[in-house]
Amino acid sequence: MARYNAKESESRWQDVWTRRGTFAAVNQSALPKCYVLEMFPYPSGRIHMGHVRNYTMGDVIARFKRSQGFNVLHPMGWDAFGLPAENAAREKGVHPREWTYANIAAMREQLKQMGLAIDWSREFATCDPEYYARQQKLFIDFYRAGLVYRAEADVNWDPVDQTVLANEQVIEGRGWRSGAIVERRKLSQWFFKITQFADELLAGLDTLERWPEKVRIMQRNWIGRSEGLHFSFELKNPPRQSGGGVARQREGGGAIDVFSTRPDTLFGASFIALSPDHPLTEQLAATDEKLSLFVAECHKGGTAEEAIETQEKQGYDTGLRAAHPFDPNWELPVYVANFVLMAYGTGAIFGCPAHDQRDLEFARKYRLPVLPVVIPEAADPKAFAIGEEAYTGPGRLANSRFLDGMDVDTAKSEVAARLEAAGQGKRTVHYRLRDWLVSRQRYWGCPIPIIHCEMCGMVPVPDEDLPVELPDDVRFNLPGNPLALHPTWKHVPCPICGMAATRETDTFDTFVDSSWYFVRFTDAHAEDPVNKRAAQYWMPVDQYIGGVEHAILHLLYSRFFTRAMKKCGHVTVDEPFAGLFTQGMVCHETYRTPDGDWVLPEEIEKRDGGVYVRNTNVPVVIGPSEKMSKSKKNVIAPETIIDTFGADTIRWFMLSDTPPERDIEWTQEGAEGCWRFVQRIHRLISEAGELPPPGTKPAADCTGADLELRRATHRAIAAVTEDLNALRFNRAVAQIYTLSNALNAAGAVNGAVKREALETLVLLIGPMMPHLAETCWEALGHSLLAANARWPLADAKLVKSDTITIAVQVNGKRRGEIEIAREAEEDAVKSSALALDSVQRALEGKAPKRVIVVPGRIVNVVA
Repeated sequence: MARYNAKESESRWQDVWTRRGTFAAVNQSALPKCYVLEMFPYPSGRIHMGHVRNYTMGDVIARFKRSQGFNVLHPMGWDAFGLPAENAAREKGVHPREWTYANIAAMREQLKQMGLAIDWSREFATCDPEYYARQQKLFIDFYRAGLVYRAEADVNWDPVDQTVLANEQVIEGRGWRSGAIVERRKLSQWFFKITQFADELLAGLDTLERWPEKVRIMQRNWIGRSEGLHFSFELKNPPRQSGGGVARQREGGGAIDVFSTRPDTLFGASFIALSPDHPLTEQLAATDEKLSLFVAECHKGGTAEEAIETQEKQGYDTGLRAAHPFDPNWELPVYVANFVLMAYGTGAIFGCPAHDQRDLEFARKYRLPVLPVVIPEAADPKAFAIGEEAYTGPGRLANSRFLDGMDVDTAKSEVAARLEAAGQGKRTVHYRLRDWLVSRQRYWGCPIPIIHCEMCGMVPVPDEDLPVELPDDVRFNLPGNPLALHPTWKHVPCPICGMAATRETDTFDTFVDSSWYFVRFTDAHAEDPVNKRAAQYWMPVDQYIGGVEHAILHLLYSRFFTRAMKKCGHVTVDEPFAGLFTQGMVCHETYRTPDGDWVLPEEIEKRDGGVYVRNTNVPVVIGPSEKMSKSKKNVIAPETIIDTFGADTIRWFMLSDTPPERDIEWTQEGAEGCWRFVQRIHRLISEAGELPPPGTKPAADCTGADLELRRATHRAIAAVTEDLNALRFNRAVAQIYTLSNALNAAGAVNGAVKREALETLVLLIGPMMPHLAETCWEALGHSLLAANARWPLADAKLVKSDTITIAVQVNGKRRGEIEIAREAEEDAVKSSALALDSVQRALEGKAPKRVIVVPGRIVNVVA
């Protein structure tokens, strides 16, 4: 018998699917719809194992739902703007557009080799002018709806490259490419008003029942709704001219406003801290050179909240003193501190070192009082002291005058009530969520469609002039934004007055491109940004699949964008993704030489009981299995595996053994095992012998071996169907192994029974190994594609077993289990349970006091 030729078979069936347009979706259908989408890739030039796992899972769902009678949309596109293309332009002298589209072409072919059931007619790249023209139109709609504004913001500034850096591009305080020390600067930037939807975004998480709970928790924490108290501290010695805004003039004196979620700890306050960017700080620094230098030092770091929170706490005593709200004779020193963020609350805090770790570190450094005011229930207030860690647990108030003895919540309410009554405070809600800064000083991105005119101000580009296309003739040999340096592109007449004006030279954050692409897929070539009828039919995405690393920003921005599009009349849904699945990573062993150099898997060989660099005597140390990464060289190229074993083998591997939400380890031995199973399935079909023609039904009254094989067949249908609906791919794989074993062991059975089992096996592997399924389906005499065949239905009578397994306990401890007829009488169940050797040993020869049978579930023996 000829072995299964994967390369020949896969190429053939991929051509058939393409010619017939097998997986093209229609925008209106009487069938129920199912929209399956994996997070689209960045076109780096090569797919990796993470892509293979991600797209295999989505493909299984798409094929499975299609065979169940759904009208399935399963598209593919490219998240194509971004910095790597500009880096390639600088390093290789190739234009970003040329580099990007060449990579797309290469990756498209690699993905097609996987046999994905993709509707390629909807393909687009976010760098296509056709796509970003519609994105520019959406921006203008948002702008007119009041969801966009321009304001000064702190940014990470690279003084060498002369550009803004994202927080992720700041490494140990330096620009990731230039190595220059990053500065914090204020620049005019564009923002989306995501905070306008903070309550909706938070409440909407409760409706996303098919999202992982860990992702919903991460989003809740990022939005960070906190209830607290907004109140003020009067300055005892205000500066001559009090600052505006938060530090304001009151009855001839100054006041500092703070927001706190822990007003109960007010009697533990030992200092006030201002942000380096607080208006009062700026006022004081204007006449205090040392403070000005301190602020400049604070600005040398990046703007990332995590970096600011974790850096060494530094402060500057302004000499100002503030009165405690409940005791005008209690003075608190006012510092400027590097860990206080202007973006949260009011940009000023009161420090309670005993119950906040950062405040404690600051207080210890500057020898400020540390007074515990929340004491654990069992602790003695006089003896309780704070060591190296702040106490953040529950307890009752102490050292707090009128609050003593109260629990935390009661104390919060009491402080709030008293300060509100005195006109010094107000209960309010704050969010950790900040508005989305979308400006990037980059060339390879979607141009922001605004024209700046001295007479007319900021003017949206007219619809008829969209898209604002990127110029081709740009230079990358100078630092800074190539668009700002272009001699002609930015100079245009104002659309309103006709006077000389300039284009906005910032481009969008690439998160904008990926925040609405899923809607564009519903009609990828519509004249408007959204074909409303198509979007209403397809949205929301029924199953979205991608890495958990996108659990916060991408998903949150997409949720905001969908709401903004709804407000502007483009869509009718609030949530873009009804179901979300986050798959685990693909891992591999790591290899290093004794000198610490990483070694590629294909560069090692095992011989003489050891591991060596191939064709040398240099030993190799095998390290732990870690996520595949170029830096550690533990990557396996998918195309190498496909060339060797075929796409179905690599697909089967990605679905086998490991639950899909967990990390999976790639091994050569595992791949070879999957390849053997591919051959085994092919052999089962090829050696089936003479079978009755397709469509022949087994007799309803079969017995013996025929009945057992039919039961195995229908139990497999029921189990695989349930597992695929629940995305338990590894369990579905195990059920298919069980059915193949039953076929192998079946011996002589009726031809119709065997055909049913073989056809079922082929249809069950169809979503997972589609090329093999087509070859086997054809070998079984079918003229229609397996991809178009209907999913088999399980016969409930055959699925139901005549026996059940019941656990047996003695005094509450499990001692074994019995298999017994489903309809067995209670006395028979008791007798079988007591007959177990393990039960008899537990009884030590004594008669049981009682035997309790819970029908169909458990037997409890009381000794």
